Amino acid sequence: MAQRQSSLSFRLMALEFKLRDWLSPRRAILAETGIEAGMRVLDYGCGPGSYILPVAEMVGEAGSVYALDRHPLAIASVRRLSARAGLRNVETILSDCNTGLGDGEVDVVLLYDVLHDIHDPRPLLAELHRVLKPEGILSFSDRHMKKEEIVPLLTGEGLFDSPKRGRKTYSFSPLDPSSSNRMKDGRAAE
Repeated sequence: MAQRQSSLSFRLMALEFKLRDWLSPRRAILAETGIEAGMRVLDYGCGPGSYILPVAEMVGEAGSVYALDRHPLAIASVRRLSARAGLRNVETILSDCNTGLGDGEVDVVLLYDVLHDIHDPRPLLAELHRVLKPEGILSFSDRHMKKEEIVPLLTGEGLFDSPKRGRKTYSFSPLDPSSSNRMKDGRAAE
C-alpha cells in the first residue's frame, strides 16, 4: 500500500475537504449510490469523515457505516463526528487494506479519491469484492484518474463488471468469481 501521509498533510487535506463539501455537498454524490435505510456501507479511505454523517442518516439506525482509513487522525476525526452527532451506527476501522468484515457483508462500498494513491490495487480490489454482497455496489470516484485508467483497472482482474456512469461516480457490481477465470486474490489462474 502507499505510505501514510504526515499529520500536517492530513490536517491540510481535511481543511480542503471542508471547503469542497461546502461548495459541493456530499449528498449529491451519495444520491448516485442507491443507499437505503438498513444497508451496510463501507467508506474505504474515509479521511476526516466527509461522507459519514449523510451516510449514517441514509442507512438509519437499522443500518451500519464502516469508516476505514489508514491514518489514526482520520479515525479520531470520524469518532469525534459520530460522538457529537450521537451516532451509534458508525464503526471505525484502522487499516490500510483488510477490513476485518465478513464475506458478503456490505451493500455499498464508497471508494472515493483513494485508488490513485495505491501502489498495487489488486489486494484492495480483492478485499472489496470479498466484502460486497453479490448484488452490492462499488461506488467509485477519483479526481486524480482518467476514465481510460479507471475502467480497465477496476474490471481488469475479473472482479467487477463494466460500470454505470453517473454524473459524479461510477457504479461497479461484483462479478461472481466462479464465472471468471480469476482467483480470489486477483491474480490470473494458472
